[in-house]
Amino acid sequence: MIQEHSAKGQHNLNGSKQSNTTVNISEDKDSQNAGISQECEVYSKLFTYPIHLQKHVRIHSGEKPYEYKQCNGTFKRSSHLWKHEKTDSGQKPYECKQCSKTFSQAGHFHIHGRTHSGEKPYECKQCSKAFSCSSHLQRHERIHSGEKPYECKQCSKTFSQAGHFHIYERTQSGEKPYECKQCSKTFSCSSHLQRHERIHSGEKPYECKQGSKTFSCSSHLQRQERIHSGEKPYKCKQCRKTFSSFSRLRLHERIHSGEKPYECKQCSKTFSDSSTLRKHERIHSGEKPYECKQCGKTFSSSSSLRLHERIHSGEKLYECKLCSKTFRQSSTLRVHERIHSGEKPYECKLCSKTFRQSSTLRAHERIHSGEKPYECKQCSKAFSCSSTLRAHERIHSGEKPYECKQCSKTFGHSSHLQRHERIHSGEKPYECKQCSKTFGRSSHLQRHERIHRGEKFYECKQ
Repeated sequence: MIQEHSAKGQHNLNGSKQSNTTVNISEDKDSQNAGISQECEVYSKLFTYPIHLQKHVRIHSGEKPYEYKQCNGTFKRSSHLWKHEKTDSGQKPYECKQCSKTFSQAGHFHIHGRTHSGEKPYECKQCSKAFSCSSHLQRHERIHSGEKPYECKQCSKTFSQAGHFHIYERTQSGEKPYECKQCSKTFSCSSHLQRHERIHSGEKPYECKQGSKTFSCSSHLQRQERIHSGEKPYKCKQCRKTFSSFSRLRLHERIHSGEKPYECKQCSKTFSDSSTLRKHERIHSGEKPYECKQCGKTFSSSSSLRLHERIHSGEKLYECKLCSKTFRQSSTLRVHERIHSGEKPYECKLCSKTFRQSSTLRAHERIHSGEKPYECKQCSKAFSCSSTLRAHERIHSGEKPYECKQCSKTFGHSSHLQRHERIHSGEKPYECKQCSKTFGRSSHLQRHERIHRGEKFYECKQ
């Protein structure tokens, strides 16, 4: 039986307008429990109760019948309005007895409690993966189903999560409604603000049970746990490459599609991910919000700070399975592994030269374009890549932050330290494919390869 049902909201708070979105509902009686399944005909999704369908229909219609008068914010559900009112008032009545953290919502309080207990009561029926809250399970299930119910009305791009959809909308509009009370920095989503506030507070509530390392956000903990387990559940459909996080898969997929949805408003340069855009924007602003507590050095990105902190600690988490060499960051390990595999996935579209790293490709492309976007503030000399600028700035400052642990010699550049360390270790990672001779430096291998090719670049002009 097909029944026509109005998706008009049940309540009309503060005189907000309601739309009369109408959908067809399929009613399917269950023989065992005589229940009625309500079906959304846009995605054929089934609901047990009409009220659940009404809430779901607002995803498609965009209707937000609940309005908060103080900020003119509108919401699809009365519960979302109620939550927003609590956040706006600063009221946090729920306190964790273990760490004294307070919450404005009971749901967030209960989910936080599972961080301490490790409880994950929600299990995926397809892959048995467990989650601490039902919304994370629902989000995960869309990986299996491929469902993307949230669509951008401007460009028709679809999303599997409402959060990603709203963040994308704010990226397009430039809206940043969440402001840090300490430094007035604004953010497009509340989770980014919460993560930023932990920079000020130093709070790291997420602890790895294997190594006792703590993290400021849950995604970093999950990433760390997958380092221990080796789990890579996210697979690229085009090249079958696997990833430990969904965000890395999305970023990788943009290599295939060439998509760069994030644009710098000052210079119109586009980027494949928002974090790289934010990092780039700091080139224009000169902002360096991340400070090392040991030496006071400041950085434009948290990843640069974490990498720098490992210089002080000597920590090298990432190990090559082929040669047991260890690295401070996973990206350096991935680049190193390409030495063994010979993989060079990044190709220059102008001359077809291939590279192991995307950054090396970008630096190479600037040879063709002549672009030198990185300028020294002391002598105005310009450079094609940021690392060359940083190395140059150390000429002015005299800084040599990289120290050899065996002989205490210091260097202005990490690559110079790595090269020097090979003198002590005797390591020669660069091998000639024609005669198997090995070298400690890539430049020595390149010079040697010219012997086989018979190349003679240098001519005496006299």
